[in-house]
Parts: sequence; structure tokens; C-alpha cells
Amino acid sequence: MSSNPFESPQEQQVTGLLSGDRDDLRKVAQYQKGILVCILLYFCAVFAQFAVPAEVVLIVGLVAFAAAIAGAVFTFLLAVKTYGTVLGIILGFLCLVPLLGLLILLIVNGKATTILRNNNIKVGLLGADPSSI
Repeated sequence: MSSNPFESPQEQQVTGLLSGDRDDLRKVAQYQKGILVCILLYFCAVFAQFAVPAEVVLIVGLVAFAAAIAGAVFTFLLAVKTYGTVLGIILGFLCLVPLLGLLILLIVNGKATTILRNNNIKVGLLGADPSSI
């Protein structure tokens, strides 16, 4: 089997995404990083609620609310790339339910990790490096 050295390189097919595009894989890594930051903020807000004085609890609640909204947006964007538009909308709205939202963030994060690892991309504690894709 011989290959033509003047032939343009063939782009690898991406597995696990609806589009199969390499640029979408980079977006999955970016959205996963956003979801991981939202999960971290959510956990910090829950623990800080019991550690801060009563005057600061409102600020902690606003941080948790902002993390929930950002998590819903990142969940929608990531779910559209992996599951489809309808399920992306449903998961995005369900992310706004307090404890169910955290569970959905973890499920969608797990799906993104699986997709990235199936495409031979190293995923660390704070996700994959989008520039390495």
C-alpha cells in the first residue's frame, strides 16, 4: 500500500460527537472546563454558606445562582454537541433545579470526559487543554 506524498492530509474522524468535527471536539473541551469551574463554585458556595457570617450569606447565594446559570448554559452547549438539540434544552433547564442540576452537571461532565478520552486526549482534574487538540 503506497501513499501519495503530495496528497493533502486526511482529517481524523472524531468519535462520540454528532458532527464528527475536530473543531467541535475543541469546543467540548472548552465547555467541559466551564462545567468543571461551575461545579467547583457550586461546592464552594455550599460549604461557604455554613462558614460565613449571616451578613455575607446573600453574596454566597448570588455566587451559587451565577454558577447555576453558567452551568446551565455550558450544559446546554455541551449537550447540543453530544446528545442533540432537544435533549440539550431539557438538560439545560433541569440544571436550574438545585440538587438535580449538580447531578446533571456531573453526568454531562462524565460524557465529555468519555468523548475526549475516546479521541486520545488526556483529561486532567480541570479538564483537557483545548490548545492540545
